[in-house]
Amino acid sequence: MSAETIAGIRTDFLAAFAAREAAIYAKARPKALKALATGAKTFLGGVPMHWMADWPMPHLPLVAKAHGARIEDIDEIRLDDFCLGDTGSMFGHSPAPVAKAIRHQARRGLTYMLPTEAALEAGRLLTDRFGPFRWQIATTATDANRFALRVARAITGRPKVLVFNGCYHGTVDDTFVSLENGTTVNSPGLLGQVNDLTQTAVACEFNDLASVEAALAQGDVAAILTEPVMTNSCMVLPEAGFHDGLRQLSMKYGALLIIDETHTISSGLGGYTRVHSLRPDIFVVGKCVAGGMPTAVWGLTDETARRYEEADAKREPGRTGMGTTLSANPMQFACLVATLGQVMTPENYAHMEKLAERLSHGLAKSIDKHRAPWHVVRVGARVEFICAPGPLRNGTEAGAAHQPRLEAAIHTGLINRGTLIAPFHNMMLISPATRKAQVDRLIASFDAILTELFKA
Repeated sequence: MSAETIAGIRTDFLAAFAAREAAIYAKARPKALKALATGAKTFLGGVPMHWMADWPMPHLPLVAKAHGARIEDIDEIRLDDFCLGDTGSMFGHSPAPVAKAIRHQARRGLTYMLPTEAALEAGRLLTDRFGPFRWQIATTATDANRFALRVARAITGRPKVLVFNGCYHGTVDDTFVSLENGTTVNSPGLLGQVNDLTQTAVACEFNDLASVEAALAQGDVAAILTEPVMTNSCMVLPEAGFHDGLRQLSMKYGALLIIDETHTISSGLGGYTRVHSLRPDIFVVGKCVAGGMPTAVWGLTDETARRYEEADAKREPGRTGMGTTLSANPMQFACLVATLGQVMTPENYAHMEKLAERLSHGLAKSIDKHRAPWHVVRVGARVEFICAPGPLRNGTEAGAAHQPRLEAAIHTGLINRGTLIAPFHNMMLISPATRKAQVDRLIASFDAILTELFKA
């Protein structure tokens, strides 16, 4: 009887590798283990944010400092950082112009609930980088998406949002729906969810324009909310004509098109929308847009803004349900101006894409060398290796391609060899601070791990 395998790897080889790498990791970080044992008890679940418990290592490291594309923990272990805060630090840790802007603004106050001259400059730069939208500032992309959906519903008078199975839009309630035998259902695993989300959302498969048209034809969809590329599981690229089809269908059936670029800002200057000339009614981007300072932006086209203003003028007096007190604070604007003007540049994107192509090619070469049934996907500065054949077409295929046990072992193995990648879906980012030597170390470590896992 042949040995059981996962993604082409014998499970006994995988178990032995995972156990050995976990032991190596734990032995190297006694200070972090001791500090966590005594200091983490004050946090629910032992972590300050619950998803930190999802990292696959035996225990968390405690970061001491980070700079550029390097991170160091309290056990004095230095890592090449390709996670970069899961896009939050895509332009590197503390880019010099952003750090300078923070120091400058900190002497002048942190929040006023009033605009500054920097706010006006930020608006100009946002338009220059992303296109002619009418902007609003939020603190997270979750907030920005939530506000955008409220606008879409106000404009259209319709209740539903169309999202794609397996999508990522932060923690907006309406987006937590899935497809089960072709039917939209509440996503499994939701905590404390009491509402039937299918009353306000419908799910379709990415790259399936026929299902999108069938959903829109019901006449109750206010907006299509989509990422240009699916990024929540294993990355899925749009097929030729898909985005043009979404735009045409949205106009045919009177739904707004919202593009969420929170992850795909890696695509190039202006994000996937600018690079590929997409035409959304509402544009959303967050995470790294202010160099790591918690900030998101959402913008309306002139026509969408006009329709929103008409709806706003007709509403009864009272709160709109949009906006948070600390959003649009002067620190956000200082960091937006620094990032948009001095960090998010053509030169930096050219550097990022060049090294991302080198990384993608190196990983694919190793996969081919070991005859692994895997593939590599790249979108600008964002690269993923996927432990399944490709390309993937939709969220269902992406979910099935996910191999948590294998990916966890590879993740820990890479850390032990000096490289940090994202704990979710094998994502790696190139920053302006990333160097060729770091990319080559990652490729070499990846190849060494595959050599062990695919040994005869």
